[in-house]
Amino acid sequence: MEKISIRTNKRNEIIDITRGLKGMVESSGVKNGICAVFCMHTTAGITINENCDPSVKTDILYSLEKISPVYKEFRHSEGNSDAHVKAGLMGSSLSLIINNGKLVLGQWQGVFFCEFDGPRSREICLEFISS
Repeated sequence: MEKISIRTNKRNEIIDITRGLKGMVESSGVKNGICAVFCMHTTAGITINENCDPSVKTDILYSLEKISPVYKEFRHSEGNSDAHVKAGLMGSSLSLIINNGKLVLGQWQGVFFCEFDGPRSREICLEFISS
């Protein structure tokens, strides 16, 4: 198992981790198989989306804030229930195909870490499975 360490700077933030993930896949030595990506946090998530236009990240954060703002009626004592809801919507894991030693993504796709309770130090776990 490998890990990627991330330091976030804002309460809500989307960070492109595609380049680092591709590098780790290439150095793993796996030619064909799967890269399992797992976010170990309940107030953060992981997703695949467009990585060409940076306004997409802003639009996603805006939409998630509309779906789950901070409500005074939330009962969770830590005050971060909105972050738990947003993380649940994004998801905590991805299975990515490795082909010929390279990560398979669509032309416009990137892999993103999604922070909803920052700033914090976070970790993502990777497992490479050779076929």
